[in-house]
Amino acid sequence: MNAPATLNIASVQMVSTPDVNTNLMTAGRLIHAASQAGAQLVVLPEYFCLMGLKDTDKVRIREQFGVGPIQDQLSAFAKENQIYLVAGTIPLKATDPNKVLNTLLVYSPSGQVIGRYDKIHLFGFQTKTERYQESETIEAGDAPGILKINHLQENWSFGLSICYDLRFPELYRAMGSVDCHIIPAAFTHTTGKAHWEILLRARAIENQCYVLASAQGGTHPNQRRTWGHSMLIDPWGSVLNDLPEGEGFITGTLSKEKINEVRSQLPALAHRKL
Repeated sequence: MNAPATLNIASVQMVSTPDVNTNLMTAGRLIHAASQAGAQLVVLPEYFCLMGLKDTDKVRIREQFGVGPIQDQLSAFAKENQIYLVAGTIPLKATDPNKVLNTLLVYSPSGQVIGRYDKIHLFGFQTKTERYQESETIEAGDAPGILKINHLQENWSFGLSICYDLRFPELYRAMGSVDCHIIPAAFTHTTGKAHWEILLRARAIENQCYVLASAQGGTHPNQRRTWGHSMLIDPWGSVLNDLPEGEGFITGTLSKEKINEVRSQLPALAHRKL
């Protein structure tokens, strides 16, 4: 009898700076540590490569898809550590020269790009003390992202989404049944404190799958404060691991047996009407 299929994963948390090289060094160190801890798939947070002093900084470092020092380094990280690398988000060239695509790329253990998702929902939030308007510097994507890998003769499927996407459950329904939703993010401290965990757990419960979130977590040189709490949540909605703040990583294991158990005991996905 075959042992139940599992996949060891890790989620990296950072407090990224305005310096790309510093951030890449930090990411490389944490990726290596996670792989040494047994991770076969590692996720980086949104904006891991740059948390600029102003929103337009990311336009200055944008790369053409498939070409550029950031992408070259990510490919090398995946290959050197022999992991699947879900590389947070990087700024890629958009049709508008004053904007970027906020893009999640996935690399195989051979260093090849095997997945891509351009962030669809662009964050907008304003209070008396905070203002964010991603649409001013980011061009929205228009297609959901699905990643499929075969690891040790077992097929695994992942939904790819980014940060603000988390608030739109119809996106996750559109992706269909997956084993795990991967969500790199840079939630603000204000919105994260109120909504982050409950939204992550809701996406896990309603889709009866794992949710793996990789976050920015601390006060950045631009004085933006992010919420942190990188998490792994199981298909029943239980939080299996959580890193509240600061740089580091969490590890865990995805289990096909757990997914099948939840879906067979409470077959909500099969009971859908609309």
